[in-house]
Amino acid sequence: MAVESRALRYFVAVAEERSFTHAARRLGIAGPALSRAIRNLETELGVRLLERSTRVVELTEPGAVLLTHARPALEALDAAARRAVRASAPHRSLVLAVKADADGGLLEAILAAVAAEPDTRPVAVRLCGWREHTRLLRAGDADAALMFEPYDPEGIDADVVAVEPRVAALPADHPLAGAGRVRLADLGVAPADVLERVERDIGEHGVQGLAQLLALVGLGQTMTVLPRSVASQYPRRAVSYVLIEDCPPAALVIAWPECSRSRDVAALVRAAAAVAQSRGIGAASDRTTGQLESCGVAPPAEP
Repeated sequence: MAVESRALRYFVAVAEERSFTHAARRLGIAGPALSRAIRNLETELGVRLLERSTRVVELTEPGAVLLTHARPALEALDAAARRAVRASAPHRSLVLAVKADADGGLLEAILAAVAAEPDTRPVAVRLCGWREHTRLLRAGDADAALMFEPYDPEGIDADVVAVEPRVAALPADHPLAGAGRVRLADLGVAPADVLERVERDIGEHGVQGLAQLLALVGLGQTMTVLPRSVASQYPRRAVSYVLIEDCPPAALVIAWPECSRSRDVAALVRAAAAVAQSRGIGAASDRTTGQLESCGVAPPAEP
């Protein structure tokens, strides 16, 4: 059963606005035309998607299921169109999304390694904010991303290229600030909470980013946990960084849109892994090669 993307866009607009009037205004079409399109979609699918009343529109159970799947489907369609337009640009660069202070200290070396490979496109770095990487990949605005776990894996393939210890960011006058190393129990942090700690801290304290969070650490209002390379980008007199000896290591991954067929992306992934291995922080596995081969991207022949 084939459903037109226009009908899905109309349905998503109504479902999100909970109003035909507001959805029609958002879409820039007449209300009666929108109502007819939704009725035609319901007839085509043979299910009732919306419960209509004089005040509000509510989703039925089938409507809720369709909305869940329609959003990513439309996003993927839009991303495909953007990738097609970008691919038509002469001499276009490969876009790598990265947060300025969260590249594991590998970015410059990775770019140099890719540039040294023959017949590869130049890499343009797109600086992004915290947890924006996967959105850019899914939207077709980036070809690859270098980021720390955790991340939203929907529609994304990735491989761990480097691992490093995590440190506690403590106020300089904290009783443990002078310790050579600490354990999670000393900090009152559960192992299961480590990966989400910074995001939760930022949300709870209403700050806009890591620099502001560390300002609060320096004031003695909180503590947090960071990859060691990230902490090295934020030296603060009022903040002491202490190695956590029993903390799960921070994993730096390189990610790409699911089943990308780009040989340039494959070259970038290989370069990132090679650079990490050369510095003794790599996390070599067969997963990258297997995933890329399954998408039609063969690894280079052995010399």
